[in-house]
Amino acid sequence: MYAVIKTGGKQYRVTEGDALQVEKLAGAAGDPIQFDDVLLVGGGDVVKVGKPLVGGAAVKAEIISQDRGDKIIVFKMRRRKNYRRKQGHRQAYTRVKIIGIKS
Repeated sequence: MYAVIKTGGKQYRVTEGDALQVEKLAGAAGDPIQFDDVLLVGGGDVVKVGKPLVGGAAVKAEIISQDRGDKIIVFKMRRRKNYRRKQGHRQAYTRVKIIGIKS
């Protein structure tokens, strides 16, 4: 069985046992979490497509860790104007493991 969930402005296709990295969610490592924005549930011959969400469907997950991504450098420059701005950024994300899918 698989599902398509929406979190952090993105959509993910998940199955039971998957580990994925999503935008930062509140909670500590080991905390359970539930995704209620389920767009599609499928398995075998039956596929439920939501309009826009599937009613009563939910995906249960567990937070594995709260991490930050690699550093990226944002550099702005205007030639011949002595304008230079350098800024670093590390995006925060949450790694979750999918425990179950309820359709």
